[in-house]
Amino acid sequence: MGNRSSLLLREEEIAQLQQDTGFTPNQIERLYSRFTSLDRGDCGTLSRDDFLRIPEIAINPLGERIVNSFFQGEVSDRVNFRQFLQVLSQFRPTKKNKENKNNARDHKLRFAFNMYDLDSDNMISKDELLAILHMMVGANISEDQLTSIAERTILEADEDGDQKISFEEFCKALQRTDVEQKMSIRFLN
Repeated sequence: MGNRSSLLLREEEIAQLQQDTGFTPNQIERLYSRFTSLDRGDCGTLSRDDFLRIPEIAINPLGERIVNSFFQGEVSDRVNFRQFLQVLSQFRPTKKNKENKNNARDHKLRFAFNMYDLDSDNMISKDELLAILHMMVGANISEDQLTSIAERTILEADEDGDQKISFEEFCKALQRTDVEQKMSIRFLN
């Protein structure tokens, strides 16, 4: 008996998705199975609420920001399977000499930067940094400590003195960080 996912994805679709995302056919089928299990309306797309029913996202302090990443640039309030895979492909571990454009270092850095850039102005301000810190640590650290962390981060990363962190400054600040591995999820084979 085949599962529902293998019945609905044609071989040529799987091959195209593999080329576009770097996932193996087995991974695509497993992710399709997960996608269809989240699709409560059985309409071939997911809503923000569908994502928020995922326990790991629901308990993540940045859950809303993560969910928003699936809808970046989308005019619809729903995400299809191809869009779902495109976002997830950014979290594939990189393999030497086998990097897909979506999980390249610059894409991973852009994704991380966008998590902090709450107003999408291509700059991270102290207020945005504070808001993310609040989401991440809640009341575990005092307001003064959070403000100090945000100010110190801006001071260290801001090279042009505008009191904000640009994408270029963000990348430079993280140049010695192994972003490729830190922003990877081990997908089941």
